[in-house]
Amino acid sequence: MSVIVISRSLCRNLFTWKKSTSNPLKVMSSDTGDRTWGHLAATEHYGRITDTTDYIQVDKENLKNDPYYNSSQASHCMIFARNNKKTFGVYNPRAAILMQMRFDGNLGFPGGLVDAGEDSIKALNRELTEEMNLDTSKHSVSESSYVVTHWSISKRLCLHFYALEVSLAELYEIEKRALLAKDYGSEVLGTIRVPLYTMGDGYRGFPTFLTNAFIGNSRLQLLHCLRQLEILTPEEIQLALQAVPLPLKS
Repeated sequence: MSVIVISRSLCRNLFTWKKSTSNPLKVMSSDTGDRTWGHLAATEHYGRITDTTDYIQVDKENLKNDPYYNSSQASHCMIFARNNKKTFGVYNPRAAILMQMRFDGNLGFPGGLVDAGEDSIKALNRELTEEMNLDTSKHSVSESSYVVTHWSISKRLCLHFYALEVSLAELYEIEKRALLAKDYGSEVLGTIRVPLYTMGDGYRGFPTFLTNAFIGNSRLQLLHCLRQLEILTPEEIQLALQAVPLPLKS
């Protein structure tokens, strides 16, 4: 009997609470911020999931033409060092490539939106300082670092991508400095390296890494850079994309 009374009382309370608000989720999250945007609402649409077909590669000479010129702009960078010292004495890592675990749970490259009055390079060096604590007096992105631009049809966003090659020793220092970045712990939740080797089952390593959640076109940017900079061959990339996990034998 007591269980029935409690259940009826709980139902009445829930019914009263539900009638008192048109959006229960916002009431539930009033203390945590969960399921709300706050001041991020103005730019959250840039982080929405889209298909790879949403991104069109744009030739550099066309960037001053519409619709690209009047679109929103963003710049990101792949910081990397070539490295052939074997991992576990078995796998050739090819390169140490830095990516980030972002505040929204996705993987991506450091960078961000281009503010008014900035060009893509100035904006990117600013973002690298904020997100990576990069010493731009030693390492800075320049026009020679440019790799590719993609345009998002749905977001009307031009995404400029650059690659900054450093020595392996310099990359170690960049990794350490990143822990002291202004945005570390808020926008950036960690710096990671990309495993570019494939292990014995043909799936663990790089193929598994590619199954993670990537923001926007960052997965596309990674694959484009690996191919263009000849870090991996087109055949190695294709094998990684086609790989499937082996079933566990009973």
